[in-house]
Amino acid sequence: MRAVIQRVRKTSLKVEGRLISEIPFGLAVYLGVSAEDTPANAAAMAKKIAALRIFEDEQGKMNRSVTDVGGEILLISQFTLYGDCRHGNRPSFTGAARPELAQPLYEQTAQLLREYGMPVRTGVFGADMKIEQYNDGPVTIIYEC
Repeated sequence: MRAVIQRVRKTSLKVEGRLISEIPFGLAVYLGVSAEDTPANAAAMAKKIAALRIFEDEQGKMNRSVTDVGGEILLISQFTLYGDCRHGNRPSFTGAARPELAQPLYEQTAQLLREYGMPVRTGVFGADMKIEQYNDGPVTIIYEC
């Protein structure tokens, strides 16, 4: 699994012009699932996202998690995180999991985050999503497990 984790302010996700999810602040997490991923990867990913300390404390140090600051998570499926453009100019997506594997692992990650006490909003798996995102910092972390 691969995630791009961004600290955000107001962020919203629409499909076909209809608002699906919105968070006031927290984390926008773009999640890609590889063909080799298992439920253990989903568990490791959820654990890391839940504990990741990328919000500032009183001294201005990144020392607080999304839970510590009362933020929310917008979890967005994104198979293009497994786009390989090392050869040629058109990315190959052969490393990305097929939907029948990727969707359950994406949903498992969301559920595990909720079990950690996180307010989690999601996109629509496989849909053409339009995301309005207001980055905070900007702070962007890439995590792979």
